[in-house]
Amino acid sequence: MKSIRVAVAVAAAAVALSACSSPVQAGAAAVVGNERISMNKVNTDTQAYLAALKQNNLDESALGVPASQAVLQRLVNVSIAKQLMTRYKVQATETEVDAVLKDPGQFESPTINLLANAVPPSDARDYGRAMVGLTKLQQQFGGQAGQERLAQEFSSIRPIFNPRYGVLNPQRSQENPALFVDTGRFGQLTQQAQPQPQQG
Repeated sequence: MKSIRVAVAVAAAAVALSACSSPVQAGAAAVVGNERISMNKVNTDTQAYLAALKQNNLDESALGVPASQAVLQRLVNVSIAKQLMTRYKVQATETEVDAVLKDPGQFESPTINLLANAVPPSDARDYGRAMVGLTKLQQQFGGQAGQERLAQEFSSIRPIFNPRYGVLNPQRSQENPALFVDTGRFGQLTQQAQPQPQQG
């Protein structure tokens, strides 16, 4: 299942590089290609995710980012993956999804592996299907060489985030993993910061 983790890493990097903060539809947390992710969906998923963390004696602070940001990132990644699967006619069987959901990853526990990727139990199959799809797309594009192509395809669908979250963090790192830079309530500085996303 190593290729799945590679695909996820490629996906996350692509989103960080390609997303933009423009006005979105009312009530939307993000618009991803032809899909709208509602604030309600993010809030509901975040509550389910926090409950699952608590159930497993884990704390939001272990994420390094607010749970809502981790959930939003995962919803965006899954949405892009599903749209690419449709574009390239890639299918994921229930057996393949089952296999992904049983993968313990580096945590030696399938449950913890899902929680590390901001996936509550209620969204596990949707997430698993997207991960199977990304792995198959990478293989379709040429295995290891397909990583670059997958990143290009992934970044061709640009998510637009609600400015209330702040400005996208242009230099995400282990030290600063947050998806957004805090610019004050409701992103007043979004328009000002947008023209120069690549300073420094």
